[in-house]
Amino acid sequence: MNTKILNKNISDISANILVEFLTEDELSLHAEYKLLNLAGFKAEQDSICFLHEKGLLLCGVESKNSEDVRSATVSMIKALKSSNYESAKLSAISNSTLPAIVEGIVLGGYEFNDYKSKPKEITLKDVSIASNELNFEELENTFNEGMIVAKATCFTRDIVNTAPQEMHPQSMVEVARKLAADNSLECSILQEKELEEENMGAMLAVGRASVHGSALIHLSYKPANPKKIISLVGKGLTYDSGGLSLKAPTAMVTMKMDKAGACAVMGMIKAASELKLEVEIHAFIGAVENMVGANAYKPDDILVSRSKTTIEVRNTDAEGRLVLADVLAYAQDKIKADYIFDFATLTGACMVALGQYTTGVMGHSDKIKNDFLKAGTESGELVGFLPFNKHLKKLLKSEIADISNTSSKPYGGAITAGLFLDKFIQDDMKDKWMHFDIAGSAYTETPWDCNVYGATGAGVRMVTHYLKNI
Repeated sequence: MNTKILNKNISDISANILVEFLTEDELSLHAEYKLLNLAGFKAEQDSICFLHEKGLLLCGVESKNSEDVRSATVSMIKALKSSNYESAKLSAISNSTLPAIVEGIVLGGYEFNDYKSKPKEITLKDVSIASNELNFEELENTFNEGMIVAKATCFTRDIVNTAPQEMHPQSMVEVARKLAADNSLECSILQEKELEEENMGAMLAVGRASVHGSALIHLSYKPANPKKIISLVGKGLTYDSGGLSLKAPTAMVTMKMDKAGACAVMGMIKAASELKLEVEIHAFIGAVENMVGANAYKPDDILVSRSKTTIEVRNTDAEGRLVLADVLAYAQDKIKADYIFDFATLTGACMVALGQYTTGVMGHSDKIKNDFLKAGTESGELVGFLPFNKHLKKLLKSEIADISNTSSKPYGGAITAGLFLDKFIQDDMKDKWMHFDIAGSAYTETPWDCNVYGATGAGVRMVTHYLKNI
């Protein structure tokens, strides 16, 4: 489907159907009010009404703000894709709402059909957005930026949605290499021999039972005069069986999504490089598969991490934090960044605390938290803060090692996981680090907003917005 913005009034664009967004207040003033009233259309949020004989599709919105327009655009694109119209046109409304329209079309219209023998054919080929009398140069820039971010989000979704027999740690390496070649990024790979040389005992233990070797991926985007240096760290569990602490069968379904943090940081660096942001970015990914086998790591094992911190394993399904412990340590040693942010589908407890749609944010800096609250709100992603406290930290105490990989009590699991990671953040980086638990927001089996079934690409839009305004 081709989506474009044109320096034309909407009346000068040829298309099969015209799309209009209407609030309840505007409904009674519409030229086709009588027909709309007969059809029972009340212009409620996300409601739609086709007037086929008039070549009109009306979409209800509570307001013309970005959130409401994005949601209504998703309803629009789904309706158009189910129709036999080949082309549609709509107004940009304003420069501020244009990114929401782009996201509604691209993300709401996203499909992952790689495994369908006969995917449904879509008649819709062209969607044109009219500038009307708005500043076209400004609109075009906004449109192009919106398309870059939306496509980077879809790039992330594609990797997450790819089945685990295809997307294993070495496949992730190839995806990273191709991304680096396509976007002029630097790329270095540490395979298991190099991981051993780097003393990454926690990460290596998690992947020990897999037939696919673990790998650490480092992608770099280096503009000429960067204003800041940012390290992004992603959990890349290409599949998580739970290890010997085996997940229940129903919990294992969708565990291809456990690599969503890694996929997100690749989407972030892709977007940043294509937007030519003046921020140096380093993406570090721990690509591992947590499987069951005779040589699998076990509860009661004591692991020695890269930072020399010893870890008592009490649950092999708390594996992501072990991988991140080593990758975070490596990232801090290799790059002296202004900020370091990690992204991981880390805990089901985060969904219990914040619900399915919200990313849990943890760290020590109130300023960074507030910056991301603003970035999340303006980009259309939901964030919620979970507070650290010294009493929960005590629950990670081990009697035989420096720290346990799970809490001794079942409460506050998302926070104790974040506190575990905090153990591996160097003192001078404590106020420059933030942890994002995307366990709930990274994948959905119930479509919501511009997220269809499957991977959502959580984090890409928010972080790109943050980086643009840093």
